[in-house]
Amino acid sequence: MAEQEAALAGRWPLVVAAVRACVGTRFRPQGRTPRLALDCVGVVLVGAAAAGLKPDVPTYALGGDHEAEVEDVLAAAGCVRVVAPEAGDVLVLAPAPNRRHLAVVTPAGVVHAHAGIGRVVEGPLDPEWIIIGAWRLPGAY
Repeated sequence: MAEQEAALAGRWPLVVAAVRACVGTRFRPQGRTPRLALDCVGVVLVGAAAAGLKPDVPTYALGGDHEAEVEDVLAAAGCVRVVAPEAGDVLVLAPAPNRRHLAVVTPAGVVHAHAGIGRVVEGPLDPEWIIIGAWRLPGAY
């Protein structure tokens, strides 16, 4: 594992570039195809692939309290929880009670699949959203 992390070190610019390339992609629940349709998990998977990861992600909606399952998937992929998120890190968010959402941090804010707008966007994090946790992809820094 240490060899793999050393080989991937410094990949955060690739993660950011990959998720930024998704901006404008149509939002679709369970969407996993870049440039065709993505949801928030799909956006994170694009970033993870840029870091050389292919995590095993179950199919489910982030409604309800799936916080433990989300954290299990991130931990199983080798991600590490961080206190101060930086570009390329994954945020687990609560945009509303009993809802979970994922985003990837960029220098301009976050990239995420915005269901209300109907596409993947980049911009500042909505100040009403609560950050539940931040996770660093292995090899990002």
